[in-house]
Amino acid sequence: MTDARLRRGRGSLAVSFFVQGVTFALLVTRIPAIQDRYGISDSLLPAFLAAVPILAGVASVLTEKVVARVGPGVVLRWAQPFVLLALLAVGVGDQLWHAALALGLFGLAVGALDASMNMLGVSLQRAYGRSIMLGFHASYSLGGIAGASLAWVGAHWHLSLFVAYLPVVAVLLPLAFVGSRWYVAGGDGADAVAEVGDGKGSGVAFKLLLPLCLVMTFAYIGDSTVSNWSAKYLQDVLGSSEELATVPYNAYMVTTLLGRAVGDFGVRRFGAATVVRAGAVLGALGFAVVAVSPGAWAGIVGFTVLGLGLSVIVPQTFAAAGRLFPGASDAAVARLNVFNYVGFLIGSPLVGALGDAWSYRGAMLVPMVLVLVTVVYATSFGSRPARYGGGHERPRTVDVG
Repeated sequence: MTDARLRRGRGSLAVSFFVQGVTFALLVTRIPAIQDRYGISDSLLPAFLAAVPILAGVASVLTEKVVARVGPGVVLRWAQPFVLLALLAVGVGDQLWHAALALGLFGLAVGALDASMNMLGVSLQRAYGRSIMLGFHASYSLGGIAGASLAWVGAHWHLSLFVAYLPVVAVLLPLAFVGSRWYVAGGDGADAVAEVGDGKGSGVAFKLLLPLCLVMTFAYIGDSTVSNWSAKYLQDVLGSSEELATVPYNAYMVTTLLGRAVGDFGVRRFGAATVVRAGAVLGALGFAVVAVSPGAWAGIVGFTVLGLGLSVIVPQTFAAAGRLFPGASDAAVARLNVFNYVGFLIGSPLVGALGDAWSYRGAMLVPMVLVLVTVVYATSFGSRPARYGGGHERPRTVDVG
């Protein structure tokens, strides 16, 4: 394949990451409106929210089997429209079972989408022979900011969920489907250079993958802490106004975007392990600042630092799995992706339980320690600037339909 085809594939995949960022933000930022529309009680809401990542984890495992037959590009081409239509379905119904069905379909589709998107990202990075994975996740962060802004508009103008979602889906659905024509994947992995020799071969040894699974879990515990508790922490613990309490998550998303936008350059210059270590230390520092903050603005600074630190960890974890198992990168990514949802499931209830039983300041120290543990596992990311595709060879691609 030509370099031009490779560039088009990279651009189309970046669009898919952006679309998913918009879609997911539109769902999670309107949870109170979804709860009100369907009359979901506070006691029942956690079950609905937990069902989405659980089903996504199941779909991620199943995606490993499907892509072995049809390739990740085909899975992504059809999963993304289903995610968008499931989002729209959330705004259509008016009975509890409607919400359960729509959120269930959303969870299943998003698991397949997340796995296949990152599979393609890992294989394209291998074909390019240099770090580009953070750029895809930067597109996701940009989409998240756009989606959160659109959600604010819908809430500000008191639009129904369907009215707010319909124009967004109408624009993104054809964009994603047309863009899927240019998906490409790297070669079969035989030419890849693995950082860890024992990882070569067609199988995925869970013992070798386990450190990356733990890193992924810890990173998403940190991320879910910010998304679920930052506003409450600022308002209830640090005494901010309701308006100011919305700032930390936005600041976190902006610095996440900035960190991912420049992170690939850092990986190329210093190596993935160094960048991940720096991100883990910055993330732990951010949680420490949040825990000891005397007031709201200091807390906002802490959440801002958190975004910069955590931003690099997840994309590099996927990339490391691809390098560790060059002959079975799709399977490695699918299994690793499950721990995205494990961290999401653990993080919010863990902080809430510790906050109620102890204190929310003390609860912030737990994700701080877990993120800092990533430093111990940084050797799994390699010790030097990574080479993904043999360096001087021309990038190889395969058509994914």
